[in-house]
Amino acid sequence: MNWAAINFDWNQVRAFLATVEEGTLSGAARVLGLTQPTLGRQVAALEESLNITLFERVGKSLILTQAGTDLLEHVRAMGEAASRISLSAAGHVQEVQGEVRVSVSDGVAAYILPEILRDLRKMAPLLTVEVLAEDRLSDLRRREADIAIRHLRPEDPELIGKRLKDGTGGFYASTEWLDRNGRPRTLADLDRAEMIGLDRPERMIAEFNKRGIALTTLNFPVRSSSSVVAWEMVRRGLGVGVQSDRIGALTPGVERLQIEGLAPISFPNWLITHRELKNSRRIRVVFDLLAEALG
Repeated sequence: MNWAAINFDWNQVRAFLATVEEGTLSGAARVLGLTQPTLGRQVAALEESLNITLFERVGKSLILTQAGTDLLEHVRAMGEAASRISLSAAGHVQEVQGEVRVSVSDGVAAYILPEILRDLRKMAPLLTVEVLAEDRLSDLRRREADIAIRHLRPEDPELIGKRLKDGTGGFYASTEWLDRNGRPRTLADLDRAEMIGLDRPERMIAEFNKRGIALTTLNFPVRSSSSVVAWEMVRRGLGVGVQSDRIGALTPGVERLQIEGLAPISFPNWLITHRELKNSRRIRVVFDLLAEALG
């Protein structure tokens, strides 16, 4: 289908995008401040105008069809462009000022956020950003933070979340460690590996056991409550660690292990803010830049 030849109703497109990101009509309606019937009519109207089915209804769940997936690529680009136009029309981004507090894990704060903040400084030099590098979920309702990046979907109705691109991860080790100990190729090889643990390793062990890796506490001679410290231990050749592929690709001197039979590791990412704060120009500038940079 030639999407460029279609005259879109932007409200219908927004309804479609929100439904994809939230996974339900009720969640999308809450984010857009609409009633569920109104949002449902907008999605249905878009399907009718395009003469395609965007979602399959399976119980209470909505499954994106192939036609919906094809359309999603195009309208997401439209949404990003509209967001940039909105920022420009709302006022000169260069003049936006004030403080914005962003709560992220220490790993994201150390390895991913600096490049994004460098771009933000060019866009809005009068903004001040405080990075709260912590694994606990800051209380956005109490204004401990203005924006949070987390792996869990917000359940509080006062918070709104934007689903970002899911992250992927894997097992990594330094080239020096691999040269010294050999390169694990199978799940059984990992059973004998020295692992770097995060905090107390019980949860990691339980998750690995589900994936067919028979680890015990003896596999974790070194561990840390800080993901940055744990990753530095991996980089310096103390053992094998789990890391997101995005951070792994940014780190010289480490290799991603290719393990036969290992199920893919993936995790959701959410950008979260308070419903009231979404209308703040300074919050919106940072929120939209993070959404675009993190996918």
